[in-house]
Amino acid sequence: MSEDYNYREIFAKAVCGKGRKFSQDTNTVTPTHRPSSILGCWIINNEFKAKKHHDCVIVEGSYDINIWYSYSHNTKTEVVTETEKYHEEIPLRYKDKDCVADEVVAKAIQEPNCLEATIAPNGNKIIVQVEREFLVEVIGETKICVYVNPDGCEDDEDWDYDVDDEEFEDLDPNFLIGDLEE
Repeated sequence: MSEDYNYREIFAKAVCGKGRKFSQDTNTVTPTHRPSSILGCWIINNEFKAKKHHDCVIVEGSYDINIWYSYSHNTKTEVVTETEKYHEEIPLRYKDKDCVADEVVAKAIQEPNCLEATIAPNGNKIIVQVEREFLVEVIGETKICVYVNPDGCEDDEDWDYDVDDEEFEDLDPNFLIGDLEE
């Protein structure tokens, strides 16, 4: 048999490219009343979709900003909620440029999080600084080359082990159960 026949090309699914991006945004929220102070700010309901576009992955999503604030000289409180949309282009580092990509996986490493919420200088809006981070992977079919041993695999008898039943005679069958009953 010729040496050329000792290799095979196999198609397999693999991670062909990866990308990661950390970003910060500033969002402006307009409350119903002129705020006196900010009592709390949190971000919920992060939803996103990812798709491959040339040499990057585009992540589009939205989240809700909830701000608890006081007004009327700190005598009343209210929560204002606004939905913000975002668009991230995450560049890819490729491990295999010839990969035929058919799946994109995106994970929020850092869910959108409020860093700071402050009352704007004009006094009628709230400025919210948000951070988030995504990791994306492009998964697709790629070709790998493997060596084929002309003599076949090792003998399966090496995996056969004889177990001596005498080894199990001294085991206490109630070993784990004994602690639960106490």
